[in-house]
Parts: sequence; structure tokens; C-alpha cells
Amino acid sequence: MKRKIIKIDEEKCTGCGLCIPNCPEGALQVIDGKVRLISDLFCDGLGACMGHCPEGAIAIEEREAEVYDEARVMENVIKGGRNVIKAHLEHLKEHNEVIYLQQALNVLKSKNMEIPPGIEQEKPKAHHGGCPGAKMIDLGTREKEKSAGSDINLTSELKNWPIELTLLNPDAPYLKNADLLIAADCVAFAFPDFHRKFLAGKILTIFCPKLDKTIDEYIDKLSHIFKTADIKSITLVHMEVPCCFGTEKIVKTAMEKSGKDIPVERHVISLKGEVKN
Repeated sequence: MKRKIIKIDEEKCTGCGLCIPNCPEGALQVIDGKVRLISDLFCDGLGACMGHCPEGAIAIEEREAEVYDEARVMENVIKGGRNVIKAHLEHLKEHNEVIYLQQALNVLKSKNMEIPPGIEQEKPKAHHGGCPGAKMIDLGTREKEKSAGSDINLTSELKNWPIELTLLNPDAPYLKNADLLIAADCVAFAFPDFHRKFLAGKILTIFCPKLDKTIDEYIDKLSHIFKTADIKSITLVHMEVPCCFGTEKIVKTAMEKSGKDIPVERHVISLKGEVKN
């Protein structure tokens, strides 16, 4: 996937190593007299090291790079001791990296390690400009209600928020051991019984394979979910129009990348609102 990551100008780099202590993630090492980025997985692309290079040899670029892995980074950070842990967490907090910060804290908690003072006292703003609409909400505990004077259950079957794949937190707790419903954007408008037929009992995410411009990111995010959340099953629903079949390719590619073999149930909806298969 394309993302921001540091770039080192080898002609300018003198190998002084002043940047290395300021990369608590452990992404930098001096090799053959030059500072090198040893793994894309360890570089968050936020540039904590940049201001400590006297030669101005470090910059940030956007290029194809492996997805940053906070859990693996924390294994390196913990080896550095209390001060390195604190510096890393403060670094994430200052850059409003809410998801990475929570992942880092989860690693510390899983190891029964102390969280440095002040890190959790004031929650950082959520991603996407602090938009309340992107706040992660588990809706699975609501009681179902019947509409007045009717035996028909009209209560929404939606169990999670947000539902757009762009906004979905791939480490959300409600994804663990979930039956996942992946639907093209138009399906719920075309198929009148969407909630009862497909959504009941499932965690939902939606996207458009034609209009959305972040397909590579979708593949990476779905791959991460498939690999780490122990998804029990996938229900894939899309429209009969040709462009909508891209949902199948995206899910298949993500599955291959994750190395998992999760059962997939596939449904195609006609423009008349009927299930074709």
C-alpha cells in the first residue's frame, strides 16, 4: 500500500547516528557507515527522527511500503525500557494516532506492564478530524422492539458503527470471532429485506469497488481483519452490475494476503431487488 514513510539521503547522511535514539520504534540502524531504514513495518512515517539530523538527510515521502505494525514495534520499544516506552507513547499521542496508541497500550496491558502517567488521562481526538460520526460504537446490546400495533420487528439489526470500510477500526473488539457481512454500498437500498435476510447477527462493513479510490488500503485493512480477528464467516453481497463484482476480487485478494481460509457465502442482488443466487 502507499503511505508516508521516511527517506534517507545517503549522500547527506554522515552516519552520526543522532537520529537513532529519537526513533523509539527501532526502525533505524547504522550500517556500513550510513543510517538505514531496516524495516517498513517499524516506521510510522511521523518523522520523530527528522529534527535530530544535523545534515537534513531525513525526509518523508509517500511510496509503496509494508503496513506499519504497532504490535511488532512495541516489542522493540519495550526492550528500550521505561523512558523509551514513554517517548513512543507520547509521540503517538502528540500526532493524534489514536488507533496506534490504543494498540500500544493493549500490548502493555497484556504484559501487565505499567502505563506511564499522563498517557491515558486525556484522550486524544478521534481520527477524521474528530468527527463524532467516526466514533467506534458497539450497538449489539440493544433490545429489539416491535412497532406499535404490529407483530413486525422494525428494529435495526445494525451491531456496529462506523460501517464504511474507510472508517472502520480493524482492531475493533466487536470484530473478534465475528460473522462479517461485506456489502457493496447500493445493496441496502436495492434489497428491501436487507436487515432481516443478511444483517441479523453480523458485523457490517460497506464500500464501493468502482467509486472509492482506496482499494489497496481496503485490501490491506481486510487482510489485517481476516488475519487477526479470527473471523468465523464472511457473507459477501453486491449488485448484479459489472463494476460491483470488484467486491469479490477485493475480498479474494485480501483473503490470499492474510493466509486465512474463511468460509464465504456470496449473494448477488438484481436491480429489481431480488436475490439472484
